[in-house]
Amino acid sequence: MRILAAMSGGVDSAVAAARAVEAGHDVVGVHLALSRAGGTLRTGSRGCCTIEDAMDARRAADLLGIPFYVWDFSERFREDVIADFVSEYQAGRTPNPCMRCNEKIKFAALLERALELGFDAVCTGHYATLVDGPEGRELHRASDEAKDQSYVLGVLTAEQLAHTYFPLGDTPSKALVRAEAAERGLTVAQKPDSHDICFIPDGDTRGWLAEKVGTATGEIVDRTGAIVGSHEGAHAYTVGQRRGLSLGVPAADGKPRFVLEVRPVSNTVVVGPREALATAEIAGERFSWAGRAAASGAFSCHVQIRAHADPVPAHAELTDAGVTVTPEEPFEGVAPGQTAVLYDGTRVIGQFTIDRTVSAVPVPA
Repeated sequence: MRILAAMSGGVDSAVAAARAVEAGHDVVGVHLALSRAGGTLRTGSRGCCTIEDAMDARRAADLLGIPFYVWDFSERFREDVIADFVSEYQAGRTPNPCMRCNEKIKFAALLERALELGFDAVCTGHYATLVDGPEGRELHRASDEAKDQSYVLGVLTAEQLAHTYFPLGDTPSKALVRAEAAERGLTVAQKPDSHDICFIPDGDTRGWLAEKVGTATGEIVDRTGAIVGSHEGAHAYTVGQRRGLSLGVPAADGKPRFVLEVRPVSNTVVVGPREALATAEIAGERFSWAGRAAASGAFSCHVQIRAHADPVPAHAELTDAGVTVTPEEPFEGVAPGQTAVLYDGTRVIGQFTIDRTVSAVPVPA
């Protein structure tokens, strides 16, 4: 096949490209410039898409003997990922920018251009497995459960999966990938993995959002509506948050309180006890299938609500209005804006953005 290898400058994408070359494919490397003014150097494991990353990707491509290009996707990234991230927080939701990047950039904008240029597939260093089943290509979990990235790939459609290549999916551990990189002479063999949000390299999401949307004083209330504190912007809070609340009124039982809800219209943050984070039902309208579509109606599945959360047995019901999921045991700390990915064993069924949650704990009278 003609393969376009997305090379981030990290060890995973470098080894993935190397395996594609070794498999006999015609491979071209490409690094995505996602910022018009990217940083020069990374700080340990923070940040990505720096000039240093681009140079690391180029050195890997040179070692592999493949052509290499840098494509400017900064405008698409700004519109589809960063602007979406800000607007979601302004709406009181908790977005996942990695999901949006995979959905809008790596497997939409990049794949579209690759197909236009005559490539058969895009290769990445994601840890996930592709299986050609009787009804088309299926997305499955990786062999290494600790590194499995099928959750953040749950947004991929059947058409996108048909033109995707994940060479690392059956690798038992990340340690073996690093060892292979060292054996191949790749200089990124021991390069730290990227963490946090790539466009907020210092990790200060609250400060970054304050610069983008400003501050606006509002009330922090308990579940009964009683005022227990104040804040300088509801966008800075997420469901499940415990630290940084600065509450002026202690709980009657003396126990810590957590953010239960963010109400952007009234600029109000609702807090309460940890047990009130239990969620009995989630629902959403924006649903997509990862491969073949299941019939409408009710079905059993497992649901994962965060990238590294354990999958939970659940019952899902799909209607024209969207999808509703009821877990066998309540979720904890689910926020609108998060992505729920549905599994059948190791296979990804599909995903949806959570629009509505139902608490498992009644509001006190």
